Amino acid sequence: MKYDVIVIGGGPSGLMAAIAAGEQGARVLLIDKGNKLGRKLAISGGGRCNVTNRLPVEEIIKHIPGNGRFLYSAFSEFSNEDIIDFFEKMGIQLKEEDHGRMFPVSDKAQSVVDALIGKLRELKVEVRTNDPVDHVVYSNGRTAGILLKSGEEISSHCVVIAVGGKSVPHTGSTGDGYAWAEEAGHIITDLYPTEVPITSAESFIKSKKLQGLSLRDAALSVMNPKGKTVITHRMDMLFTHFGVSGPAVLRCSQYVVKTLKKFNVSTVVMNIDALPDKKEEALFQEILTQLKSDPKKAVKNVLKGLLPERYLLFLLEKNDIDPATTFANLSNEKLRFFVSDCKHFEFRVNGTLSLDKAFVTGGGISVKEIHPKEMSSKFMEGLYFCGEVLDIHGYTGGYNITSALVTGRLAGLNAAQSALVQ
Repeated sequence: MKYDVIVIGGGPSGLMAAIAAGEQGARVLLIDKGNKLGRKLAISGGGRCNVTNRLPVEEIIKHIPGNGRFLYSAFSEFSNEDIIDFFEKMGIQLKEEDHGRMFPVSDKAQSVVDALIGKLRELKVEVRTNDPVDHVVYSNGRTAGILLKSGEEISSHCVVIAVGGKSVPHTGSTGDGYAWAEEAGHIITDLYPTEVPITSAESFIKSKKLQGLSLRDAALSVMNPKGKTVITHRMDMLFTHFGVSGPAVLRCSQYVVKTLKKFNVSTVVMNIDALPDKKEEALFQEILTQLKSDPKKAVKNVLKGLLPERYLLFLLEKNDIDPATTFANLSNEKLRFFVSDCKHFEFRVNGTLSLDKAFVTGGGISVKEIHPKEMSSKFMEGLYFCGEVLDIHGYTGGYNITSALVTGRLAGLNAAQSALVQ
């Protein structure tokens, strides 16, 4: 049987593409090499599935630092508000949480996956799992179908590649789509991990002195070798046995990778401001006043509550201040250095965990070679791309799934419309 549209990949973008194509009345085959659909969706948002974000489109674009501006046209066709309507019409009621994040009221990612699969059945989309694709077949400058690893060839007018990047490989994202895109003439930009923990060889990391310690609402910065701030993110962070992790770190990670590469260096400096709401001189005066008002009390007891206890003791030790010392035995100079570290603690990092440990893949199929309102290839007729296989990446918080669903919608819709006029 010849299909109008074949969608390769059963992640969020592939599911949305297959549904959009099915809604146009096309004969659609959704094929995935894994044993079930929606594996990455089922574990997203800590198993709760952060389906989109309700911030204004302009804000969402800002939270997609990897070519987010490419999505302006796509959002004009199918926006985050359309995603919310789409799920609610399928019976998935959503609720808004902090920073605009949208979750199913059920708090169960599986309910989202089940609704999407139910929609595929309703639209009579054929689904095949455990069927790896060997390559996409091209003939005379257009897609002709796919060849499976089993040797079976399946004909189709249009093919949508929705196989993801190379992050979270146990869900099936192993980078298969890049070779198929290259065969069609596309450039694959450098792949790198984003939204990934950062590694460091600092002695305090190796000794695990701060392992497991969280800093709440810290301002974490990546510095370039010239001492200029590349990026700052203010969120929670966590010290680990290999470096640092947590929301602020994940958002900074791509800038560590890019700065290391741009300046061809082996380490870059990161800067922690543990008290971002206080100015340094005002903080110094505030601490000085506290110490003077209780001159016989141990420094660590006067400063209790200023910082998490382990971090406070760590910074006191770093500045050669005995936690049990009193104000009378504390030099102004040491106190100034301590306050400086509260605001600008610097440490060196040497990279990130590997791409397979990342939440998101940076790089991919160059968006310069994709029609932004259609998600179609500029080189091969009948070929469409969506989701993380494209060189588009956002921060965690519903931005990557939003990008996947929006690009999936356009790819499936336009592939079906193109196929139906063949």
